[in-house]
Amino acid sequence: QVQLGEYGGGLVQTGESLRLRCINHGATLSEYAVGWFRQAPGKGREFVIGESKFGDKLYSEVARGRFTISRDNTKNVVYLQMDSLKPEDTAVYFCAAHHWMPSLQEGTADYWGQGTQVTVSS
Repeated sequence: QVQLGEYGGGLVQTGESLRLRCINHGATLSEYAVGWFRQAPGKGREFVIGESKFGDKLYSEVARGRFTISRDNTKNVVYLQMDSLKPEDTAVYFCAAHHWMPSLQEGTADYWGQGTQVTVSS
């Protein structure tokens, strides 16, 4: 069974970078599409970026040009590299996994992590 946990959140200033890690403490993620979502205060959870089990990447508009997703299946870790952070990126960030990328993009996941807070100060 997959068990996801996010790490690496924190407080940064505008323009700085942050790398989040999603560690799977259970079975391998190699057969799953994985993705990152975020939820800002008072808003719904939104898809940020994802990667299919074949390595195809899918970017939301907020991620394009600034965020990168990668995974290391040998270590069962998924990374979210965030550059040029802005105050509007402040949110709780979640990782998730589903067998099928289109479902994951729509917010349907087999597994969710508990989330990690990212705060970007102006």
